[in-house]
Amino acid sequence: MRNLIAIPVIILAVQLQSSIVSRVPLLSGTADLPLVILAAWALQDGVDTSWHWALAAGLLVGFVSAIPIFVPIVSYLFVVVLAQLLQRRVWQTPLLAMFVVCLIGSIFLYALSLAALQLVGVPVALGDALGLFALPGTLLNLLLAIPAFAIMRDLARWVYPLPEFE
Repeated sequence: MRNLIAIPVIILAVQLQSSIVSRVPLLSGTADLPLVILAAWALQDGVDTSWHWALAAGLLVGFVSAIPIFVPIVSYLFVVVLAQLLQRRVWQTPLLAMFVVCLIGSIFLYALSLAALQLVGVPVALGDALGLFALPGTLLNLLLAIPAFAIMRDLARWVYPLPEFE
């Protein structure tokens, strides 16, 4: 049950990303809903399936997007690693950790995407990429961080209920 909940959540996140979230740009940047969902899930107490989620989301996003498939997989695994490191270190302020993971994860995703595009021969101006795509997309990710964290916290409490003390 705990592992199966990932399937509809990841599919829903990728569908929302490709149908709604990508149609609401700020300048030319869009939010990355699967990245934000993965960060929120990995920061929840008791969650041990975030690696599975990152791999599945990376494969699905790589399949539906034009970016090379290794970019979302590596980026989402990096987000999970960062979230788990911060969860151990900044455990008293999970919302602060959520902002830090979304900020660093977004920057890593955009940097890796830019490097992959230049590697395959797509000419991209660094200033335009930062000003029109990376910074607005990172800001949108940070705006989605609070509602995503709240939703994933409720889902984690449902999937991983806290033990009752008598």
